[in-house]
Amino acid sequence: MIGVAIVGSGFGQKVHIPAFSSHHKTKILSIYHRDIKQAHSLARAYNIPHHSDNLEEILALPEVQAVSISTPPFLHYSMGKQVLAAGKHLLLEKPTTLNVTQAKELYQLAKQKNIIATVDFEFRFVPAWQYLHQLLNNNYVGNIRLIKIDWLGSSRANTDRPWNWYSQREQGGGALGSLGSHAFDYISWLFGEVIRLNAYLTTAITQRRDPVDGELKVVNSDDNCLISLELEKGIPCQVCISAVVQAKRTHAIEVYGDKGTLIIASENQKDYIYGFRVWGCEIGGSFTELEIPKQLLFPQDYTDGRISAFLRVVDQWVNGIETQKEIVPSLKQGVYSQLLMDLCHQSSHSRTWVDVPSW
Repeated sequence: MIGVAIVGSGFGQKVHIPAFSSHHKTKILSIYHRDIKQAHSLARAYNIPHHSDNLEEILALPEVQAVSISTPPFLHYSMGKQVLAAGKHLLLEKPTTLNVTQAKELYQLAKQKNIIATVDFEFRFVPAWQYLHQLLNNNYVGNIRLIKIDWLGSSRANTDRPWNWYSQREQGGGALGSLGSHAFDYISWLFGEVIRLNAYLTTAITQRRDPVDGELKVVNSDDNCLISLELEKGIPCQVCISAVVQAKRTHAIEVYGDKGTLIIASENQKDYIYGFRVWGCEIGGSFTELEIPKQLLFPQDYTDGRISAFLRVVDQWVNGIETQKEIVPSLKQGVYSQLLMDLCHQSSHSRTWVDVPSW
């Protein structure tokens, strides 16, 4: 059994705790919350033997071998660095950090200490997406001529949603960090590296009310992202991300090639993991839904689809810890996603195309 500490009580409570409790090779030994009363309450509710409002105290526990962090992004770097310095294996939520310099530092530290570190890029582990990956590798569409990605949601559409860290770009808030971090990872996984990009980031809802003092405060994080990418071999890719629109089809990828077309899409408004279907057609043919192979399906479905996908991330991480071999995704993929997000901000500010440097 691998002893795990949970850091973060939002996504951590909804997804991380159920997943680690279900996994046959992990045991939750401690939980962190900045409020000791909340830490105690969570520990009691989930039968976790240790709790603390001091991360250093948790990292000093010899039985804690690994730490899973699901705090807001502005805490990822400092907490991740503490975990790695203590020699503990690390699972980090996305976006990796606030900038690529921080992400690179964490990656290098993990390599120096031979620590297995991963980022929760869960779309790599969703059955329909794994099937799409297989079809692309089997040359279903032939030479790709165009990729179109839409990720449209209404999670921030309500103007009554309160002002918080998500409203602040400097704290890692915004649709680019929340959704674009995933998109950049799966684009590289499915289609290859990005050569250059052009981004236009906007804020539709420019003020929200602070729940503490009731005052309206400025929102400077993005909620709409229009991104053009040039991939390897000159393949054009269009990405449209929004957190403030009502759309029937919430998440879709269309891949057009000289032999055929593939589409993966979901209309599930409540769960961004469940509901994906895959369609394909040959040139001149009609679209047909393609059945996802049974061996790719989740062995068990949970009410919250995020748990099903996250369990596969945990499984990959545990395998890396047991074999002491670097896994994919690792912090290397986290650095790459962060680099592309940084370049999007640069491009949007300068209103120009930006080349993606090697690193």
